[in-house]
Amino acid sequence: MKSSKRSRCQGIRTAVLGVALVVVAAIVPAAGAASAAAGHDGHPTAEPTVVLVHGAWADGSSRSGVVGGLQRDGYTVAVPPNPLRGVAQDSAYLAAYLKTVQGPIVLVGHSYGGFVTTNAAAGNPNVKALVYVDAYIPAQGDTLNGLTAQFPGSRVGPDALDFVPSAGGVVDACLKPARFRGVLAGDLRPDQAARLAAVQRPLAASALDEPSGRPAWATIRSWGVIGTADRALPPAAQEFMAKRAGATITKVNASHLSMISRVGKVQDVIEDAARTIR
Repeated sequence: MKSSKRSRCQGIRTAVLGVALVVVAAIVPAAGAASAAAGHDGHPTAEPTVVLVHGAWADGSSRSGVVGGLQRDGYTVAVPPNPLRGVAQDSAYLAAYLKTVQGPIVLVGHSYGGFVTTNAAAGNPNVKALVYVDAYIPAQGDTLNGLTAQFPGSRVGPDALDFVPSAGGVVDACLKPARFRGVLAGDLRPDQAARLAAVQRPLAASALDEPSGRPAWATIRSWGVIGTADRALPPAAQEFMAKRAGATITKVNASHLSMISRVGKVQDVIEDAARTIR
């Protein structure tokens, strides 16, 4: 049984490298697209770029519904890959990417992506709004495990995960496919949830107890979308974090994947944030 877990998660890890290369190739022009939004004098316009950051056990493709809607409404959108190697490493990667985007940025984090955006945006004056979708909104010193366990109701635990050794002594954590829908995707069709489970990307298990740094939300206005049927990150935990950050809160009847199941609602909140900072 252990060998089959190794094969599945390591196979996913190998695929991640290829996907990341493809996505990087796709997003590099996004900085150019943001540059194209600049005025003739070379200074950026007030039109914000929306940057979407996915969480664990996912990739950027699951944001396609929101991306399409935002693009139809005229927004420049970028979905850089989240390496899922740990809070410090992933945040440094995103912070470097954000420096290539000209003009104001609406930075959107989903789930663990909220940890990454909270850290990566600190000190970047172009990030004008933070949107958290079913997301962690950590304060300095918070950890994923600590925030998840602070309120009852999460179905994420050791029994729902496969832990598989990977390269360089890293241990990867994957959601067991049989548990994926019950934990993350209760309001999606079973076949849709099964596909997402099959292509999930592993999270370095060390990220679960890695502390967060200085929070960007202390100086940047924020919005929070809370899925009231979330079985991964309890709604009570989301509300606690959102209120602590002073976020404008919108509640939706959705699972942890409201960016898929409630595309319109999530898009509305992102565009509200974008309009506010113009």
